Amino acid sequence: MSVPWPLELPRSQTDIDAIHCSRKRVAVENALRSKFMAPRMSDIDIDKLDDPEEWRKIPPLSKEELRTLSTEEFYRDFCIGDPELVVEYWRSGGATGKPLFYPRSRFDMDYMLGVAFRRIWSCIGATVADTVHVSFPMGIHPVGQLTPRSAEIEGIATVWAGAGTTTASLIQLQLILDLNPTIVTAMPSYALHLANVAETEGIDLASSTVTKLLVSAEPLTSAKRQKLERSWGAKVFNSFGMTEGAMTTVEREGISGGMVAFNDLYFLEVIDPDTGRLMSEREAGALVMTPLWSNTITPFVRWLTGDIVTMSSQPKTDDPFSVFPVLEHTLRTQGFFKVRGVNINHGDLENFMFARDEIRDFKGEVVATDSLDKLRLLIELRHDEEPSATSASLIEAVKNSFEIAVEVEVLENGTIAKDFEDSVKAPRFVDRRNETMGEKS
Repeated sequence: MSVPWPLELPRSQTDIDAIHCSRKRVAVENALRSKFMAPRMSDIDIDKLDDPEEWRKIPPLSKEELRTLSTEEFYRDFCIGDPELVVEYWRSGGATGKPLFYPRSRFDMDYMLGVAFRRIWSCIGATVADTVHVSFPMGIHPVGQLTPRSAEIEGIATVWAGAGTTTASLIQLQLILDLNPTIVTAMPSYALHLANVAETEGIDLASSTVTKLLVSAEPLTSAKRQKLERSWGAKVFNSFGMTEGAMTTVEREGISGGMVAFNDLYFLEVIDPDTGRLMSEREAGALVMTPLWSNTITPFVRWLTGDIVTMSSQPKTDDPFSVFPVLEHTLRTQGFFKVRGVNINHGDLENFMFARDEIRDFKGEVVATDSLDKLRLLIELRHDEEPSATSASLIEAVKNSFEIAVEVEVLENGTIAKDFEDSVKAPRFVDRRNETMGEKS
């Protein structure tokens, strides 16, 4: 039997407003104790934080600003509190740069693990009758540890498989066949990789016991969702979080238009990234997050996540999660390649590639040559596809859709998967121009 959540679901917007009123003050009080954060609060009247104009006097904190701190400066100048309160460290997200490790106190974990991650299972309709096969990276990436820990607190059986570096993909597939889990959790790219390995080995995943896929830690395009649901014969539930907070949003059965956003755990804003103006409902803007219950050591206030999202309220129904807004990720955080003056959005390119049935998997690179920069697509094909004809067709289709010429290289199946197995968060899109200057065109 699971234990009660430390913070029960709010029943109304009035409840959420009351949490914002009390906990925003705590967040700012903690930030004022930080040598790094305090100067950002110098003009703030702490008694007027419910005034939107007063609150927006606090400048959003970007990843680039935080990265100016050395490791020593981060712990000395940004973090607060007694080091003896630390119970674990979370690796900061991202695929580039040296990661920081955020200290977490027991109080932080009561809400990050004890509430945010535990809500996943209610959102996707999981019960004690389910078994969860966890294929998130296990190492120091927090989602891999917190997903099974939260499931177990809810009384749900777990298989701690990890990604390919922890348990080989073939062994994972055998475990799924032997242990009959009903839910698989993974980054979308690794779930797709498992499906590709299964196809190669003649394993029909769609006939397995898996009925739900929980994915996180990577943007999920509609084409990739459809591909996953076809391959696994399971419903995909997307989720989104960040190590500066914890699990932030999760898709819920019966609620459309995005993921349920836990705005009692975080103060969430969608702003114009250029002017700071608060965006209207369903208007795309930059997501700004302030953790309300997990700031005893890392006092983030108005963290600019780098994600472009929309957020809107839901009609209130009997569903207890309808009190929360829904957040939809526009996929524009993945960035873009600018090649020969053409901006190619990563999300658009991924949607385009995975919508093509002949493509098994792919990566995109931009390389520099003696003449012009070049977009190179590294692809793996279905076994019955002819490489030359498929490459020619793809080159023509990319030119028609994105107005740019590309180079296509067909790889042996399984090559791309090694990147995902060997990395915590392997990028699907890589800019190699600094590495390839002078390459012959």
